[in-house]
Amino acid sequence: MSEGNGSYCRGHLAIVGIGPGAIEDMTIKAYNTLLEADVIVGYKTYLELIKQLLVDQEKEIVGTGMTKEVERCQKALEIAAEGKNVAVISSGDPGVYGMAGLVLELAETKGLLNQIKISVVPGVTAASAGASVLGAPLMHDFSIISLSDLLTPWELILKRLEAAASSDFVVVLYNPKSHKRVEHIEKAREMFLKFRAGDTPVGVVKNALRSGQEMFVSDLEHFTELPIDMFTVVLIGNSQTKVMGGKIVTPRGYSW
Repeated sequence: MSEGNGSYCRGHLAIVGIGPGAIEDMTIKAYNTLLEADVIVGYKTYLELIKQLLVDQEKEIVGTGMTKEVERCQKALEIAAEGKNVAVISSGDPGVYGMAGLVLELAETKGLLNQIKISVVPGVTAASAGASVLGAPLMHDFSIISLSDLLTPWELILKRLEAAASSDFVVVLYNPKSHKRVEHIEKAREMFLKFRAGDTPVGVVKNALRSGQEMFVSDLEHFTELPIDMFTVVLIGNSQTKVMGGKIVTPRGYSW
């Protein structure tokens, strides 16, 4: 990430992707950034994932609950503006449905972009984690679509689903189902069935690379019968995707 004109006079704020959460699934850079931070800010559930690192290093911790993303990022910016080295943690990759965009937007609003150094440290996102469990379903062009309509109108999500389904993308669905939102995954399935065969391979991974991991190989006709929740990623294959020895593979098109 560019460091601008080098005129920073305050602290450093790093937005760090912790991947699925386990230390061994972090990048070396993410791990080292957390070690170097004076203060670590994050959603309490994600802080719990890295609790051993936090205990060992005796870091100052700022934790908030769900839906407190804005408050969390504002607090991190305030602390960095005091001259401290701050790390905001984000599960997966902070630039993929993570905290990076929000931090940068708030920093601009507060006039801090040229006052503190802000860096983004990438991590293993849920699409990559889920794909690694299933085999190699993302070997060709793919799209990631969240089914959560908390920040995006459902009508727009439907348009994106239709565009991806009709374009033969492999599609990864984030936030596929919650206690209150149970019909969106069924409507997504109906949309894909307009363009793809019912036997199109579908992989369902819950808690990818985390404790309690579950993996299922199904098809477009039947995958919604599987246990799906907010901790699940759903990977829908394209017209070339196949199941090989229990693994899902989307051929890249190499010639033998």
